[in-house]
Amino acid sequence: MSQAAGRQSIFITGAASGMGRETARLFQQQGWFVGAYDLNPSGLQDLQAELGADNCLIGQLDVSDKAAYEQAIEAFSTASGGRMDILFNNAGIAMRGLFDEMPFEQQMRLVQVNFIGVLNGIHCALPLLKATPNALCFTTSSSSATMGMPLIAVYSATKHAVKGLTEALSNEFRRYDIRVADVLPGLIRTGMPDDALLAAAAPTGPFRVIEAIEVAKVVWQAYQSDTLHWYVPQELAELDKAAGNDPEKLRDKLARLV
Repeated sequence: MSQAAGRQSIFITGAASGMGRETARLFQQQGWFVGAYDLNPSGLQDLQAELGADNCLIGQLDVSDKAAYEQAIEAFSTASGGRMDILFNNAGIAMRGLFDEMPFEQQMRLVQVNFIGVLNGIHCALPLLKATPNALCFTTSSSSATMGMPLIAVYSATKHAVKGLTEALSNEFRRYDIRVADVLPGLIRTGMPDDALLAAAAPTGPFRVIEAIEVAKVVWQAYQSDTLHWYVPQELAELDKAAGNDPEKLRDKLARLV
């Protein structure tokens, strides 16, 4: 018998901290088997100690390395009994700065992790998703995918790419009974936004600070739903509409960030 022993299973990247870690905790509490992957081995070991070795499989993974991703999926398949109810492509990095002042190598690293890493995950996991009825391919996009954001231009572009990929695959993968969705988080209390950014956040509104557990709850809700885009907080949906209805107005409003 596999390690999962027939339980439903979720594969999570970026699982050592923040939204990924909270998602791993929530799903384990719901009786799921968890595959937790990250570049941070100590964070993964702490998570495994918390969840219990029987309830999870951990592994160090650079999502931009397709060969490494294939090995991680193979190990997970053995542990889960060949099923994957949810692929949660959550790993991502962020860097702030003016486009022309950010080194090209840093911009390429953003693309490799935030977008190529998502492509790697979907390609590698697709056989397991196909083999699992009602599977969900779920990815972390960003509120910066509602409108191109100054000071995080390349990051924002990668998240627009994730959003567009999600929309396209949500139709293509219907033929495999695989649902596809994403989450567009705002300012989440994780290791990614620095303390200064969190301290400067408004106490109310779409860019108030939200706890990472709220994103984990959305992943759980998404598995029970056919909704395409999930916004955390929900008010960000209005920003998405505003970007479509009057992009020039929103562009000029965002100019204050520069």
